[in-house]
Amino acid sequence: MKVLMINGSPHKNGNTAIALGEMEGIFKENGIEVETLHIGNKAIRGCIACGSCSEKGRCVFDDEVNKAAVRFEETDGLVVASPVYYASANATLVAFLDRLFYSTNFDKRMKVGASVVVARRGGLSSTFDELNKYFTICGMPVASAQYWNSIHGRVPGEAKEDAEGLQTMRDLARNMSFLMKSISIGKERFGLPEREPWTPTHFIR
Repeated sequence: MKVLMINGSPHKNGNTAIALGEMEGIFKENGIEVETLHIGNKAIRGCIACGSCSEKGRCVFDDEVNKAAVRFEETDGLVVASPVYYASANATLVAFLDRLFYSTNFDKRMKVGASVVVARRGGLSSTFDELNKYFTICGMPVASAQYWNSIHGRVPGEAKEDAEGLQTMRDLARNMSFLMKSISIGKERFGLPEREPWTPTHFIR
């Protein structure tokens, strides 16, 4: 089994990396392969709603998004981690996720998703909610822990002092490992849930 972890921080070895590293150790104990992509310091533009991806199956801008899409399709779980800026996720990460989820047409149902948020003090819950919406729009079960998936730290390395936050990361990784393994068994035995044809509507008709 495999997990793809996305580090949305511009600082490769900052507090976001500490949170992901705590999870990685647990994943490996559970025999799960881990790949981490650091995209927070990349030049990633936002979606321009051109619609090309519906024909090509990939984004018209050939950057980190298309590279990650191939890896995402092959994984059983996705962890998205972000520092908190103004009570929301890093703008680079949001641009990345908008395009990654919108431009890929493979079935994401039953891939397990988990979001991790890092902040000095406030804005964790709103950012946590923001990131979880990427999973829940496409049938991905969301992994949870003993608390909301958050950890505190201001200067690089400070997250190592947040004992409860680190414990939450370990608990999250254990729960996510269990979910992925359980879903794998369920898919072998029962297959994926039946899916009705999509009935798109809006507020006019």
